[in-house]
Amino acid sequence: MKFLFSTKSNAAMNDIWLLIYRVSLSAFMLTHGLPKLNRLLSGEGSNFPDPLGVGNELSLILTVLGEVVAPVLVMIGLSTRLAALPVAFAMGVAAFVIHGSDPFARKEMALLFLLGFLTIVIMGSGKYALDSLLGKRR
Repeated sequence: MKFLFSTKSNAAMNDIWLLIYRVSLSAFMLTHGLPKLNRLLSGEGSNFPDPLGVGNELSLILTVLGEVVAPVLVMIGLSTRLAALPVAFAMGVAAFVIHGSDPFARKEMALLFLLGFLTIVIMGSGKYALDSLLGKRR
């Protein structure tokens, strides 16, 4: 029982949990991003919402970067804190702009993802990530 509450085991558990958290949260985000990637690849970007006024296709490209590319980087732990920022931004836009006037239940998922990826920005990737592996080589 003493092992479970030692400082060394807490650090190890934190690193394991950050790995599980990063990978699962990113995998969940990919379920939202991959359909948008398919939409982009099939050339259906002209009717995508343009909440920031940058154009429909560019909005779709930026969304795919935030919901597919960045989560993959977070998942493998490469530039994790930086990669979590576009996801958090995309979820902020989804919650407060796209679904801004919708009931809470409609924006809840985006808010949960926003909170999740902001947690990764703050906590980092943990020991079991490419960030950590590459940091040891320097």
